[in-house]
Parts: sequence; C-alpha cells; structure tokens
Amino acid sequence: MNGYVNKQNCRIWDDTNPQKTHQNKMHPEKVTVWCGFWSGGIIGPYFFQNETGIAITVNGERYRSMINNFFWPKLDDMDTEDMWFQQDGATCHTSRATMDILRERFEGMVISRNGDINWPPRSCDLTPLDFFLWGYLKSQVYANKPQTIDALKVNIINTIKQIQPDLCNKVIENWTTRIRATKQSRGGHLNDVIFHK
Repeated sequence: MNGYVNKQNCRIWDDTNPQKTHQNKMHPEKVTVWCGFWSGGIIGPYFFQNETGIAITVNGERYRSMINNFFWPKLDDMDTEDMWFQQDGATCHTSRATMDILRERFEGMVISRNGDINWPPRSCDLTPLDFFLWGYLKSQVYANKPQTIDALKVNIINTIKQIQPDLCNKVIENWTTRIRATKQSRGGHLNDVIFHK
C-alpha cells in the first residue's frame, strides 16, 4: 500500500552521507489473495483475512478451509471431469492433508509438488497466474493509487469481474503452447498427459 520496497540488499554509493532517515512501518498494510484460473474465467478472489479484515498468513489449515468452503462450492456448478488442478510448491499447498483433499476432487489430475505430476520448480513462465494474472491485476488495481486496504480490495474485485472468459481462454491456449515448447526444449521430460483436455 505504501510503495515501500525492501532495500535490504540494495546499496547506493555516494561521496557524501545525506544524513537522512526514512522511517517505514515494519509490517506494511497488505492483502493476501487467492484466485483460480481456467479457460472459462477467474474463480475468486478469495482474501485470506481475519474477522476484522486484516490479512493473515496462509497456512495449511487456512488453505484447506478456503478449498472446502470457497473453492469446492464454486466448482459445484462446473464440469470438472477433465479439469486439472495446478498449484505452486508452497508447503501449505503441498502438505499431505491438502493433497488428499485435492485428489478427492481431481483424482490423478493434480499438477504440484507431491502431486500426480510434479511441477518443475522455478517455472513461473508456465503458470497462467504468474505469467498473466498477477501482473495484469497489479497493473490495473494500482492505476488509481488506492489509499486504503478496502479500496485495494474493491479494485481487485472489480478488475477480476472485468476479465472476460475469451481472454482466459486465450491465456490457456498460450499456456499450452508454452508447455509444448518447454517439453521440446527439455527433451520431452514433461508428461504428455497434461496436454489432454
């Protein structure tokens, strides 16, 4: 919210000391948001927050609660028979308890660390949320420089509502192309099954 950049590893050299001190909050205001992405649109957003609306850290219990109470109901009206579930390798995402509930719904179709198909680490160029959604959202939600967390959340919600399913479908088509290119460049090491619809 405050535009603060962690400069812990950034050094600026000069001939003179400017003798200035900049004070910043130790824990700046923020939001922690989850979205699902598929060719038919965006599922979410879901904000990880406490009862008073303050952002909280995502742990395994909170992630599973989101899946059970938010994500599963969203999927109830969708045809998920041929749908794959892909997630990054965060520990809260890949714990045994979390993977068990994901496999109940996406049997044999979980792309993740400890999943049915291990997702290559450091492959953000192969994740639609990383190569498209998060960057796009940031470029849109900060355009009017929101001054409060509530304004930021409203911007996130409104921007997601404006993303049309045809755009999501194009992103998924691009993702398929990226997967095929990566598979070829790595000598066919990615499993062909992930290309099936």
